[in-house]
Amino acid sequence: MNMESNKKLLGKRIKEIRKSFGYTQEKFSELVGIETSSLSGIESGRFFPSLHVLDKMSTELNIPLVEFFRFVDIPEPENMPDEISQLVSSLSKENQKIIFKIIKSGFTVLE
Repeated sequence: MNMESNKKLLGKRIKEIRKSFGYTQEKFSELVGIETSSLSGIESGRFFPSLHVLDKMSTELNIPLVEFFRFVDIPEPENMPDEISQLVSSLSKENQKIIFKIIKSGFTVLE
C-alpha cells in the first residue's frame, strides 16, 4: 500500500466520522481550528493531517485516536514490528506521545 492510498483511506475515514457526528466541513474545521480548505484537502486525500490536528479532532469528537485508523482493507506487512519501530523512531517526541496514545486507546478498545 503506498502513501497516496494511505492518505485517501485516512481522509475517507475522517469524512465518514465527521458526517456521522452531523458536522459540516465548515463547522468541524472551526472546532478543530483549521481552515475549511485544509479539512477538504485532508478528506480528499490530497495531504495528511498532522498528528496535532488528529489529536484535536479526536478531542473535539470525544473519540479515541485509533478510530481514525480503523480501516478494513489494509494488509499487514510480514515485518510489522520492525516497520512500526522504524516509523515511530523517526517521529518527534511529541508525535511519539500521540502515537502512544493511539496504541493505548486501541488496545483499551479491543481488549
